[in-house]
Amino acid sequence: MTGPTGVGKSLFATELAEKINGEIIGADAFQVYEGLGILTSQPGEDLRVRVPHHLVGTVPATDSFDAARFAAAARSTISEIVAREHVPVIVGGTGLYLKALTHGLADLPPLDPELRAKIEAISLAEALARLCELDPAAPANIDVCNPSRVRRALEIVTSTGLPLAASRREWTSASSEFCGILLVRERDELRARIAANVDHMFAEGVLEEVRLASHAGPWASRAIGFREIQVHLRGETDLTSCRDSIVSATRKYAKRQLTWCRNQFNFSAIDLTATSAPIESALNLLARTSA
Repeated sequence: MTGPTGVGKSLFATELAEKINGEIIGADAFQVYEGLGILTSQPGEDLRVRVPHHLVGTVPATDSFDAARFAAAARSTISEIVAREHVPVIVGGTGLYLKALTHGLADLPPLDPELRAKIEAISLAEALARLCELDPAAPANIDVCNPSRVRRALEIVTSTGLPLAASRREWTSASSEFCGILLVRERDELRARIAANVDHMFAEGVLEEVRLASHAGPWASRAIGFREIQVHLRGETDLTSCRDSIVSATRKYAKRQLTWCRNQFNFSAIDLTATSAPIESALNLLARTSA
């Protein structure tokens, strides 16, 4: 199950899991980290006591975590849940993690720390320019506004000497063991929910959380709001500007998430704005899929 940030995935997944004797596996690149529960909108204790949650707040903020690690951890967790005769409910907004799980990953070359350090040291504009030189088709297949995606694409193309598309040839068909659901809402409603969520973050103490997480590594610190809050804590922006920047960045991210999921998956959509009984719709979808 996936959908844009702010759509209401956590509550929906919990309510669905309660209906089907499920356990939830988080598929979010930043909710996986410890110490960033407010910033990354991790499911609260009220939801975790209702249904077991896995891969949420379990990785030290100093560690790196990527699609390959997620897929391996998720498959191990799925096996454990099935062994308990429960139903795994995978939910999160990181589409690449979900695709790594449902489609598998290409056999990429091992990480070259020296190459990665060189690529990390250049600007996003320079990384994108180099990627265009080596593989003109690559930018059309990635989020060029996301520095980590651009740099990773450049790393892959440089390491393999092949177009980026060649590394995704194993992404040919989805595993039939998964039933996918895409949660959506009406645009203005989603935008309002995102703004309200950011306001709630500040009310809950996100400034102090980020201050205490100053040790976070380069992966965890890419969470939306981390950099903006650090800039504010240094006295370089006022609180209103900080808040508005986070709202704007989150809305843009939600738009990219929707575009990516619609292009990469063939999941059935449930409109939480228009559907009066969305949980029943999901149950009916699951019943049809398993029939």
